[in-house]
Amino acid sequence: MTQYRLERESGLTHGALDGILTERNKTVTLTTVYKLARAFDMTVYEFMDDELFRSEDLEID
Repeated sequence: MTQYRLERESGLTHGALDGILTERNKTVTLTTVYKLARAFDMTVYEFMDDELFRSEDLEID
């Protein structure tokens, strides 16, 4: 999926999605996560179901 299509499908602005992809945005809201999951036709649970999020060593500042 292209960034442009993801922006269209999720309803996120180019600036918001670009900030996430380039790691300028260090945090995202649950609403943003929901929009991204919906764009991929997934639930939030499916979207976040990754070993990365199960780690006890998550870098949270």
